[in-house]
Amino acid sequence: MIEIRDLSKAYGGTPVLKACSTTVAKGEVVVVCGPSGSGKSTLIKCVNGLEPFQHGSITVDGVSVGDPKTDLPRLRARVGMVFQHFELFPHMSVRKNLALAQIRVLGREADEADARGLRLLDRVGLVAHADKHPAQLSGGQQQRVAIARALAMDPVCMLFDEPTSALDPEMIGEVLDVMVELAREGMTMMVVTHEMGFARQVAHRVIFMDHGEIVEDAPAAQFFAAPASERAQGFLARILHH
Repeated sequence: MIEIRDLSKAYGGTPVLKACSTTVAKGEVVVVCGPSGSGKSTLIKCVNGLEPFQHGSITVDGVSVGDPKTDLPRLRARVGMVFQHFELFPHMSVRKNLALAQIRVLGREADEADARGLRLLDRVGLVAHADKHPAQLSGGQQQRVAIARALAMDPVCMLFDEPTSALDPEMIGEVLDVMVELAREGMTMMVVTHEMGFARQVAHRVIFMDHGEIVEDAPAAQFFAAPASERAQGFLARILHH
């Protein structure tokens, strides 16, 4: 579903990704972890063209992200993205947040888009809040709305960029529950997160990054039992100790 080959990117003269290569199969859940500034978020933002890259290639479901001829808005409609800070439109109701891109990008009729949005709000436990505005919801509820909005576009895969890092601890579980259910239903997912409990529960593979490089790319059970690199061993020791 996702193939990343020799991906390199720099800001000015500073490299932030260095010859990164990996693949994500259909239905696979891959967690990307590592210390702050290691390139995790940049990597997944390159996958749907939110960040340009200088070298290498990325294909998503057979479509080349870096090809100038690729229709990036159309590609992004098929690659769901959930951000750290929700990115909902504050002046629109929840149901309108879910309907807008369906109408503008996919060309759905308003009634069809609204019905699809309501079904997905029900799926994430928020249909009763459909006519509220984002500011009337908790952070966890807003993030679940953001997940529903991404799903409304019928994506072939989902990217999550630290989706729980802006949430209070008691709200993290409600968002992770939705993500666990998505994983169990077979959604292809790349998830940047420090939630190692989630990674242990649902990830097929774990990618560990440091200084813009993929240091390890291993089955989750193997990564948690015996990470191969000293850098990953130190990272896990600190994060699991707390």
